[in-house]
Amino acid sequence: MKKILLLPLVLAVSACVPASHPGVVTRAAMEPASTSSLPAMKRFTVHQSLPAPRSNNDLSLDFIELSFRMESGKELPVFTRFEGPVSVRVIGAPPPTLGPDLTALMNRLRQEARIDISPTTNPAANITVEAVSRRTISKVLPQAACFVAPNVSSLDEYKKVRRTAQTNWSLLKTRSRVSIFIPNDASPQEVRDCLHEELAQALGPLNDLYRLPDSVFNDDNVHTVLTGFDMTILRAYYDPALRSGMTRGQVANALPGIFARINPGGTSTQARFVTRTPREWNAAVQGALGPGRSSGQRQDAAYSAIKIAQSLGWQDHRRAFAHYAMGRALQSGDAEAAHEQYKMSDLFYARTPGTDLHRAYVATQLGAYAVSKGQGDEALRLIAPHINTARLRENAALLSTLLLLRAEALELENRAAEAQAVRLDSLGWARYGFGSDWAVRAKMREIASLNPLK
Repeated sequence: MKKILLLPLVLAVSACVPASHPGVVTRAAMEPASTSSLPAMKRFTVHQSLPAPRSNNDLSLDFIELSFRMESGKELPVFTRFEGPVSVRVIGAPPPTLGPDLTALMNRLRQEARIDISPTTNPAANITVEAVSRRTISKVLPQAACFVAPNVSSLDEYKKVRRTAQTNWSLLKTRSRVSIFIPNDASPQEVRDCLHEELAQALGPLNDLYRLPDSVFNDDNVHTVLTGFDMTILRAYYDPALRSGMTRGQVANALPGIFARINPGGTSTQARFVTRTPREWNAAVQGALGPGRSSGQRQDAAYSAIKIAQSLGWQDHRRAFAHYAMGRALQSGDAEAAHEQYKMSDLFYARTPGTDLHRAYVATQLGAYAVSKGQGDEALRLIAPHINTARLRENAALLSTLLLLRAEALELENRAAEAQAVRLDSLGWARYGFGSDWAVRAKMREIASLNPLK
């Protein structure tokens, strides 16, 4: 299974890169966290569920492609899930925030996806979440921050059987034991993001689709908290009409009835029939944003992504991302050209439903540029619509970044008292989003350095 970085902030928040083994699902590493001396950490305590407006025809197509193919392109012969109640235990040395975040996630899975899931301390748990150091994980998968593997109950067991049939997802007939390996020394948000992504894949789909703008099941890693779409897919996964061992055809025949029950509004919603994403575009994206490439190579790859998107007539978030990737590739050498690409990216995102969070990421690029040009009023205009989006989507790193940019823009407008209040508000979110004291302060310095008055 592979994860890559699609929509990083220019003021980077997180990164995901390809995994090294097709039997695991990973989320890529970030810098370690440490105890902070800054103001008290802020956390999202209430989740606001947002609907996933989709036709049931589109949902069925997405479900089949998510469930019967792996990210490598390998077909899965049968549908698999847990049969019966699902138990989850935590072992290792979990950080203080892991327990509350896992509890909140399981509550959502019970309420929104109707999955019978509960905590346990029994060693025979269906799902084991093991919290270990990032260094321990990196010794197993060097570029992974967290991953999930089948038919094991600990990292030690996984290391013994990692290259055997026991941990091969494509050989499963049903799911009974799965382990998730989580870092205990990353930022609270990184730990939470790993929980959402890996628990969702432990329970449900093993594939990611670039065409999904509002889903964790997407290699862009924009959404890191399970969305309304994700909960709809997981609810269908555990519908009584399905069972492990069903073939693709059997599942396809059952899906219209399932979605008619759980998503009645989708029966009359017009289908969009979004096209599949060719692997050539995926490769271009990896070349534009993956590790180990020169600036010129990144630009060439981003240009290829743009040309493929144009040739396919895309007007959606994938076309937007191609321009975003080019902006990233140009950033260090030609800020003006990069800015034009970011504007193009925002233009295409604005045309695609479900991309509010994507636009919030792009707003950090556009806002940072305006601050660097001393255009405080323009920066405030660009940032304002997206602060609430970051809150609703529970992205503390993005929220704190937007607030820090807002503070610099306010200072440019000679509104120093307001700037200080906004900056103070940002720090509690930054502690959750970035974790360590040095990381938060580095982010503050990075954004403050954009201000020409400083």
